[in-house]
Amino acid sequence: MNLTKETSLDFEPLSKILASMSATDSNELIPFLQQIQNAYGYLPPPVLIELSTRTSIPASRIYGVATFYEQFYLEPRGRHTIRCCRGTACHVRGGRNVIRTVMRTLNIEEGETTEDMEFTFETVACLGACALSPVMMIDKIYYGKMTPRKAKAFLARMRKAEKETT
Repeated sequence: MNLTKETSLDFEPLSKILASMSATDSNELIPFLQQIQNAYGYLPPPVLIELSTRTSIPASRIYGVATFYEQFYLEPRGRHTIRCCRGTACHVRGGRNVIRTVMRTLNIEEGETTEDMEFTFETVACLGACALSPVMMIDKIYYGKMTPRKAKAFLARMRKAEKETT
């Protein structure tokens, strides 16, 4: 990860976040990171360096927290996040085939984002909906009793809808 300060990023969202926070110490680091990610869609390394400069929180601490918690992303993400469960119930009921179908359909691997920045694909240990297994989640919506055919159809519909709105 290149944590250089040179960038063409706009630091205005960071300035607004810092102005809205009551303190600028390490106790506020997670809320800072959450708001920065909401503003930028991820945590751009140059913004993290600027956060360090403006708050005197060591960049190593910021980076340590940002990489420790799975809720934070250091790379740009797709407009839609697709998560497939790889837990026991989903695995036993064919979840692996759903995962393979998603990867094949989007032409990406787990943890990757499509070139058009539409989709980011993740697998998770459990989505907490075992009775509906196998489960796929698109953004914040759960889709149960998933099959490879259904997964492919959902993705095709989403791609079509995205093309129609652009």
